[in-house]
Amino acid sequence: MSSEVAFSWPPKRELFGVGVSVTNYEQAVDAAMEAAAAGRGGVATFLAVHGIVTAATDPEFRRHVNRCQIVAPDGQPVRWALNFFHGAGLADRVYGPEIMRRVCRRCAEQGLSVLLCGSTAPVLALLACRLHEMFPDLRIAGVESPPFRPMGPAENDALCRRINDSGAAVVFVGLGVPRQETFADSNRDKIRAVQLCVGAAFDFHAGNKKTAPAFMQRHGLEWLFRLMQEPRRLWRRYLVTNSIFLALVAVNAVKQALRRRPTVEGAP
Repeated sequence: MSSEVAFSWPPKRELFGVGVSVTNYEQAVDAAMEAAAAGRGGVATFLAVHGIVTAATDPEFRRHVNRCQIVAPDGQPVRWALNFFHGAGLADRVYGPEIMRRVCRRCAEQGLSVLLCGSTAPVLALLACRLHEMFPDLRIAGVESPPFRPMGPAENDALCRRINDSGAAVVFVGLGVPRQETFADSNRDKIRAVQLCVGAAFDFHAGNKKTAPAFMQRHGLEWLFRLMQEPRRLWRRYLVTNSIFLALVAVNAVKQALRRRPTVEGAP
């Protein structure tokens, strides 16, 4: 009973209507692993600018995101905004692919199994092979490639049963924003494992896509690298979401400055 009381997820701070976790790699991994080992379940997601803007502008998606136990700042601009508006003092972002790597290592060490849910069968086969190369002791309980169309209730429930029957303690969900968070939150009461929504991590770890150079990641330019890799697919996303994010930052910075402005004695 005392361990139940002691356990807590990282605290959140509001950013444009979205509760974003003030956390780092170590805290996020520790919280996820403790919940996984205890069979508590829970949902964690790692959002960059695109995910934050989508949640800020879509009330239904925002509801799903705000129910997640962890909503970590995956992108540097999200971390910068959290530090600027809330003095969070975060020294680094919490990158989904890196979280996946660290959690896999911990699961291998602790004898906990994982399940991969998302992407296509060929990518999942390659990903499982690469993960075994990195972590020979890692137990992969199963792989699931849900259809890209919406699933019916019976189909969804059958998928949740297969996940539970696998005995996996951690489920990596790689369906992309907003589908992965919607799936994970909608099934939080059906899936016993901790669900980690890691987005493009499947493609990166499988070697299907290249990761941005370290200097671009440090300076918040990963979006530019990905845009150069897939311009036709991503140009509209980044043009729209980056512009909205900058506008949200500017508007909220003005509001914060006005709230902090000292009152002049005798002024109306």
